[in-house]
Amino acid sequence: MSPGLQALQQRLEHVFSNSRLLQQALTHRSFSADHNERIEFLGDSVLNLAVAGLLYERLSELPEGDLSRVRANLVKQDTLHQVAVHLGLPPLVRLGEGEARSGGQKRPSILADALEAVIGAVYLDAGFDKANQLVRRLFKDVEINPQMQAIGKDAKTELQEWLQGRKMNLPIYRVVGTLGAAHKQTFDVECEIGEYGRAERGIGGSRRAGEQAAAAAMLAYVKTLD
Repeated sequence: MSPGLQALQQRLEHVFSNSRLLQQALTHRSFSADHNERIEFLGDSVLNLAVAGLLYERLSELPEGDLSRVRANLVKQDTLHQVAVHLGLPPLVRLGEGEARSGGQKRPSILADALEAVIGAVYLDAGFDKANQLVRRLFKDVEINPQMQAIGKDAKTELQEWLQGRKMNLPIYRVVGTLGAAHKQTFDVECEIGEYGRAERGIGGSRRAGEQAAAAAMLAYVKTLD
């Protein structure tokens, strides 16, 4: 294992039993077919659960809807990018030549995804308790307060709240296609609501942006049903 990854493990306060998980978590799709997207998908869910538990404890006075908005602000790309930089991920992310030349090591979407993948890798290596402890350490210096819920909702959060208010299942997001070179990809994402048997699609410069665009399209549709 490289000195950089050894130092990262010290910062994570976790020594991997399977070091390949950490290496894969830091591998962008432009570098190798053995990239981090599946682990990042898992890490996204682990992160959301860990942050939900943290907010449940710290903001006991807030109702569910406000807690959802605070969580959305904590797990949004800008916040995760800042945490990833503080953790020292930029020089450790493995990128293809074109992505590296275009400044991929500084790209917020790549770093946010890498952070989620690292969380997912810790989960796979040692279980939820270790991943939960890591998330709490990563967010210990991030300001968390009830006023965060006042910040405007993004489309995914608003759609989730709309569905929860009607006791419906959460939407399912799928990447149905990618376009362009690895360092300039656009993501075609589908948002499906099973109860309606309907899916809407959106395109963005990252998976997250595509999901937001698809959620906005679905939100526009469901609001016509009220």
